[in-house]
Amino acid sequence: MPQLVTVRVARPTGRAVRLWVPVLPVVLLILAALGAVVACLVYRIEVMRAFGTGWRLLCAMPGTRVDVREGRTGVLVSIR
Repeated sequence: MPQLVTVRVARPTGRAVRLWVPVLPVVLLILAALGAVVACLVYRIEVMRAFGTGWRLLCAMPGTRVDVREGRTGVLVSIR
């Protein structure tokens, strides 16, 4: 399975724009989106409304900080 796809876009100015797209995260994102659509259909939830709500939650996350401590072990998750 390929790991990386390189996309080269030619521009009228002569300079090309090159983009590197990792394959695995894109495939996982597509599978997660399809799974979410199936779950919405099974539970009779409007698909567009569910994706809109998910997008709003994602946009509200920057600045979130979660700090969990249990004994001598600690986990800090900071979303920027």
